[in-house]
Amino acid sequence: MNVETNNNLKLTIALAALENVIDPEIQLNIVDLGLVYEINFNDKEKLIHCRMTLTTQFCPMGESIQSETEQTLKNTFPGEDVIVELTFDPPWNHERISEEGKKFLC
Repeated sequence: MNVETNNNLKLTIALAALENVIDPEIQLNIVDLGLVYEINFNDKEKLIHCRMTLTTQFCPMGESIQSETEQTLKNTFPGEDVIVELTFDPPWNHERISEEGKKFLC
């Protein structure tokens, strides 16, 4: 799993918090699923931009996962605005699942 960022320390904090966002269909968190592609922090504008995907474009829980991701980041970084952008380029695949996630799913 490789998440792009402009601030490694804040990324570590963000990913730890996002481990609490669970994909309800798979019962695995979005970090170990590899759904998070990028999180950048703009300290000057107090803005966090998270680019992520879903396991499929037609995920029935997509809106819920996106909303929970946004709220988790807002709770973790109070006073920051958060934008969660969904993308399907590149498309998600099983290779993005972490080793911990693979053990959980087996």
